[in-house]
Amino acid sequence: MPDPQSYRPKAGDIPTQPGVYRFRDPKGRVIYVGKAINLRQRLANYFQPIPSLHPRTATMVTTAGSVEWTTVNNDIEALQLEYTWIKEFDPRFNVKYRDDKSYPWLAVTVSEEFPRVMVGRGAKRKGTRYFGPYGHAWAIRETVDILLRVFPMRSCSNGVFKRSQQIGRPCLLGYIDKCTAPCVGNISPEEHREIVDDFCDFMACHTTTFTKRIEKEMYAASEALDFEKAARLRDDLAAMQRALEKQAVVLGDGADADVIALAEDPLEVGVQIFYVRGGRIKGQRGWVADRMDDADTAGLVEHFLLQLYAGEDAEAIPREILVPALPPDHETLEELLTDVRKAKVRIRVPQRGDKKTLQETVANNAKQALALHKTKRASDLTTRNRALEEIQEALELDEVPLRIECYDISHLQGTEIVASMVVFEDGLARKSEYRRFIIKGQDGSDDVRAMHEVITRRFRRLLDEQSTSIVSTEVEGANGPMLVDPETGRPRKFAYAPGLVVVDGGAPQVAAAQRALAELGIDDIPVVGLAKRLEEVWVPDEEDPVILPRSSEGLYLLQRVRDEAHRFAITHHRGRRSKSMVESLLDDVPGLGEVRRKTLMKHFGSLKKLRAATAEEIAQVPGIGPATATAIKTAVEQSSKNGKVSGINVTTGEIIEE
Repeated sequence: MPDPQSYRPKAGDIPTQPGVYRFRDPKGRVIYVGKAINLRQRLANYFQPIPSLHPRTATMVTTAGSVEWTTVNNDIEALQLEYTWIKEFDPRFNVKYRDDKSYPWLAVTVSEEFPRVMVGRGAKRKGTRYFGPYGHAWAIRETVDILLRVFPMRSCSNGVFKRSQQIGRPCLLGYIDKCTAPCVGNISPEEHREIVDDFCDFMACHTTTFTKRIEKEMYAASEALDFEKAARLRDDLAAMQRALEKQAVVLGDGADADVIALAEDPLEVGVQIFYVRGGRIKGQRGWVADRMDDADTAGLVEHFLLQLYAGEDAEAIPREILVPALPPDHETLEELLTDVRKAKVRIRVPQRGDKKTLQETVANNAKQALALHKTKRASDLTTRNRALEEIQEALELDEVPLRIECYDISHLQGTEIVASMVVFEDGLARKSEYRRFIIKGQDGSDDVRAMHEVITRRFRRLLDEQSTSIVSTEVEGANGPMLVDPETGRPRKFAYAPGLVVVDGGAPQVAAAQRALAELGIDDIPVVGLAKRLEEVWVPDEEDPVILPRSSEGLYLLQRVRDEAHRFAITHHRGRRSKSMVESLLDDVPGLGEVRRKTLMKHFGSLKKLRAATAEEIAQVPGIGPATATAIKTAVEQSSKNGKVSGINVTTGEIIEE
């Protein structure tokens, strides 16, 4: 355990300017990022006697092996740089505000010629306008279904839209007047765009204009004795009212605000946020984050606002943000958010009235969510820690293997050999660190040779990057310089050495992996293998395997790591196998190169659909002429007669035989 005094910089070396600082562990990994108005004054707080520090701060400074900083011109630049580094390095001692699930959005693809309304999840995409997020997908789908009566815009998928264009007949929504059927030319792109704009305005809470307009048209139709039109408009008005009733009015002044509340305990923070637009609750999110530092409520609010709004579009930031406590430097935050929104943004604590009542409601939701989370997750965190400790004890490791890498080989009778590398940190999958390998130049199905090659390539890359590192810009650690790009500060792909290497297999695979490491001069990374048949853990140079109890959490974790590596390898292999088999079928077609083959398969999607297509349909693919189309049709028909392969599932890569 490092002594903080061993890496404490001299006070005179630390500038008094604003800046951002990073603590690194002895291996060079960034474990904490913070900002300061005065770097010298802030960093001095970390190097007080250990007993006087908060327990989490004491753990951080004794885990760290060095500290570095970057000065900036002002507080806003410090905020922006802090957010960038937290997002980039994912430091383990920073609070990470992440959702415990993905929330549904209502999205309108405004960049398309005929925009589509849909409900989706995940990251936002450019060219799409979003509303929400919402608590339940069914609720927003029900609202959209009601509003399509009033705003009959496109809601079908691209596949359904193209099919309707080809057959010249709209889908069911077009017949029941919930779509104006732009797919068959019933409406021009400009007219459809007007409907889309009206729908977006209504969802943005600009509702009064539409309700008054429809009322006026309804009364005019009634006076003109056009009772059918008046009845239709009456039903449209009722549909709009039903949609509005689903969104409770909570702020009578029609304010746009995000209402935030926190529920804290010594280890975790429950977060709840209500999105209020036009005085109505438009969406809600809630999650629980690990509490890694000793920040008070105001400090937690600052971290939360920075991570929530930094990098967002202007329309995602409201005019008012209601919080339980003002951040220490809320004026700087307001200035930063105002600059993003291009309009004034206020951060304040409500004192009385409807806004105070609403925040109390949000706070109650946060408390309930935290209590529910703790009952569900209490055993999970304990189980993960116990699993890692059991692995350390069973394998007699010097330290708990916080980072585990597992490797697996996949092939089909010696063809299309691929390998996978999966990473688990603190007992959880770290999918951003997964890697794939293609094994070339090997015949047959020699898993041992393939494993030797993969381990050699992975750790040779680590050594190569160490040899090309620039010492003056990096931190010396226990295993040499940290592999950080001196220009961007980003860690390189294979920067971190694992605490344990697991291979899928028995003694031969373990010996091959150990030999590869020895040939590279690496002797401080433990290697084990997990055999599938009896779930035995094989250790290098040992005649007998280590047998973990069937009920062992350590064995269960190793099984999950091994199974994930197997799944990842199989997925990669099936994709390559499907591609190679399709391409080999079309190799002998004259005039059909690699680019045209890819275009052809992208157009039809599968060999089965290609075989069912006529030569004329094939000729409609860009770049495919009539002669080439005829040759392609002949090739696929010949393969059907001879062979025996009737199709390939492009999702799984499985061969469908006659």
